[in-house]
Amino acid sequence: MAWQPTPETLAGLVQLFAQSNAGNNEAIQTLQSYPVDGEYNCYLATILVTKEVDIGTRHMAGFALNSNVRRSMGNVAPHISAVIKASAMASLADPAREIRNAASSVVSTIVTTNLGDWQDILSELMKLIDSADQCVVEGAFLALDKICEDSAHLLEDTQESFLAYMVPKAITFFSHPNVTVRSRAINCVNQFGRIPSQSLLAHMDKYVEALYAQASDQSPEVRKSVCQAIVAIIEFRPEALLSQFESVVTFMLLCTEGEDEGVALEACEFWLAFAEQEQFKDHLEPFLPRIVPTLLKTMVYSEDELAELDPEAQDDAAVPDKEEDLKPRHHKAARNHASGTSAGAGGEAPGVEDDDDDGYLDDDDDDDPYSKWSLRKCSAAGLDVLATVYGDALLEYLLPLVNVELYHADWIHRECGILALGAVAEGCSTGMTHFLPQIVPHLIQTLRDQNPLVRAITCWTLSRYAGFTVNPAPPLRMTMNDQMLRDHRMTYFAPLLAGLLQMVLDNNKKVQEAGCSALATLEEQACSELVPYLDQILRTLTFAFSKYQRKNLLILYDAVGTLAESVESALNEPQFISLLMPPLITKWNEVQDSDRDIFPLLECMSSVAIALGSGFAQFASEVWQRCLNLISSNLHASEAQKLNPDIDVDKDFMIVALDLLSGIAQALGSSVEPLVGGTSPHVLTLLSVCIKDEVMEVRQSAYALLGDLAISAFGQLKPHLNVFMPELITQIDPQRIDPITTSVCNNATWAAGEIALKSVEAEIQPWIEALLPRLMHLLLNANVATTVSENAAITIGRLGYVCPEVVAPQLGNFIEPWCRYLADIKDNLEKESAFQGLCRMIDRNPEGVLRGFAYFCDAIVKWKRISPDLNENFRRILQGYKTGYGAQWGTFIATLPINTRQELERRYAL
Repeated sequence: MAWQPTPETLAGLVQLFAQSNAGNNEAIQTLQSYPVDGEYNCYLATILVTKEVDIGTRHMAGFALNSNVRRSMGNVAPHISAVIKASAMASLADPAREIRNAASSVVSTIVTTNLGDWQDILSELMKLIDSADQCVVEGAFLALDKICEDSAHLLEDTQESFLAYMVPKAITFFSHPNVTVRSRAINCVNQFGRIPSQSLLAHMDKYVEALYAQASDQSPEVRKSVCQAIVAIIEFRPEALLSQFESVVTFMLLCTEGEDEGVALEACEFWLAFAEQEQFKDHLEPFLPRIVPTLLKTMVYSEDELAELDPEAQDDAAVPDKEEDLKPRHHKAARNHASGTSAGAGGEAPGVEDDDDDGYLDDDDDDDPYSKWSLRKCSAAGLDVLATVYGDALLEYLLPLVNVELYHADWIHRECGILALGAVAEGCSTGMTHFLPQIVPHLIQTLRDQNPLVRAITCWTLSRYAGFTVNPAPPLRMTMNDQMLRDHRMTYFAPLLAGLLQMVLDNNKKVQEAGCSALATLEEQACSELVPYLDQILRTLTFAFSKYQRKNLLILYDAVGTLAESVESALNEPQFISLLMPPLITKWNEVQDSDRDIFPLLECMSSVAIALGSGFAQFASEVWQRCLNLISSNLHASEAQKLNPDIDVDKDFMIVALDLLSGIAQALGSSVEPLVGGTSPHVLTLLSVCIKDEVMEVRQSAYALLGDLAISAFGQLKPHLNVFMPELITQIDPQRIDPITTSVCNNATWAAGEIALKSVEAEIQPWIEALLPRLMHLLLNANVATTVSENAAITIGRLGYVCPEVVAPQLGNFIEPWCRYLADIKDNLEKESAFQGLCRMIDRNPEGVLRGFAYFCDAIVKWKRISPDLNENFRRILQGYKTGYGAQWGTFIATLPINTRQELERRYAL
């Protein structure tokens, strides 16, 4: 017998929904208490389909039903699922659009969660679209659209026969009289362009022809769908557009400039998508004289944006930030040791790029400059991509227009022109060099503009040209002697620095943010050129600590940290320490351990500690202890979570604390030993747990700290090698290395090398048998990131330095890749220790080098700053081979490249 509702229960639920809709908390809590998989769902389905109930209540019931079906993930009794399916399918034909929309969501969720027979539902929907009732057709397409959006890949994989029928059928509805049907039919088919689907490819000509027919559709909804479809075609079958390309471009230009911003934004995506199709760029180039003015026009702030931004609000520096304006803060990528850097784990993880300056100034104060995507930003991004594709050729069409905008009486046009200059900075870098001597001074003057949004965008654009002010591009740089370069910097760099420092202390928070971010970019470019201005910079930044509200304070930490990384030990002067550290320590004492705002502070403190070196000693004990407490409390919370899953654990606190401990170890060197051995909880006890943490970033930072402690406090670490080495070896696993685990493997490899270098033979030899084969696999595996292979080579060299008799027999198996990976890295102490180890191994096994002798010689001649001791070892080894080969030496060495032979002869008289 079919399920039937109890009238009293049904009426009670209807009343509860009505009360809930009126804001009755008791009713809301009662409804929330019902299970997601019981007969309650049958009542919801009944309310949804009952026309006698008011539409608002039915809509709420449909929303609750959809949520329950999704949460149950198909775990619903058959008799209940039958009621849900029947009611939802019937409600697709309801006269009320709200009900049809709610029902379509339920039907899509039924399909997505596999609750019921797919083919049965899909077959019914295909019958419904042939109905004479437009409400029925619309309801069916609402459901099909959502199903295709949610389950396109599943449909492609499992419903081939359905798609073979549905796709061409849906295309015939592109010209349906009902606007919603037209747009939803287009959207249905569009989903399969993103896969792409064979069913769509088989009807590609018909699909494109049907889209062209709707290009003149009066409905913004339909035009938006057509624009989305054309953009999708570009990504999987761009050649399909070439026969009507001029018509497509004209349509997209009209839509980009149209009054409906939603349509304009979708159309603007076309310029981004097509410009990235390198093989078709010649087709778009003739239209640049039409495209560039259009993009520039749509880069002007819209009325809606201006209403939201309130550009007339000038001085808001004293206004506290609202909680909703502050987005969650995440720590930066954990430390990853890059070979060729100074000792200590640093640099970006493989595949991670720092692109903070690679976007467009964000109007909603978010770190991501592309968030809250708008037509203005999309247009600027489109111009950026076009500049990348067409390079300096774009300037012919852009600069005359920008020149007009820059001197326009209306600030929104001046702002647009400045934004355009920033957008093309990278793609047109060579061509812009000729204009920057005029543009940069003009922009520096514009930092005084009365409008804060103009000042803000000017900061961003100047940051894009910061490199020019410090070290102009080669065409100009090659014409300069040292004095001319100094004059150049006094003309451009010094005024830019002064101007940005003024913006850092602006009374408008948007300008502060832009100025501080631009200053950080300039710091990265200028490095040691900042040293003469350090007093002025530090006085500005430290004053900003007392002026900034919470959000900009986080950006200020980044600017201070970047300054420390740029000037390095030059910061370690008493007058600079007395300026910088008091406000940092004040903030350090103010921020709570549970506040995520501590992340940028700890990141900043780590950079400052490394720069100050011994100058940080007076602050180290307090900072060290707090880091230990952060790690310890997090580990305790992790243990408690195993018993109570409701306990929240945020491992990011551990990561930033581990990184700061690494920074202190690097800063203090051997002076860190008392902190390592004399604090509680003991850092090595905590570290022994962190190196086994399930979170990859925790392990990554833990192995970075392990390596830094091996360098600075090996006496403390040595008694615990039996704890750390077995786990370290398991992390060096070439068979399991992937983009996620690469950084852990990399830091463990580096740490192993630092431990080896500090050890005596008896301490490291027991681990070589397990360690060496893994390191060799990292050298021989072409899929391993270069940085990991470089660190593996250095560690092998260090193992060979301490235990040459153990490692030397394997020399012939790794000599060629070993030399290839280390030949081109920067000359430094890490590289030298590895090559000293190689020399010791060659002394024990000279034949092991022969199969890679050419690579060995190439690596030798690429040394630029070589120590006398290592140079003498190279001389001795090469002379030994020459003596050993005797008369055959000339023939043997003739196999080397001529440049290598000449350099060996010059250095070693061979």
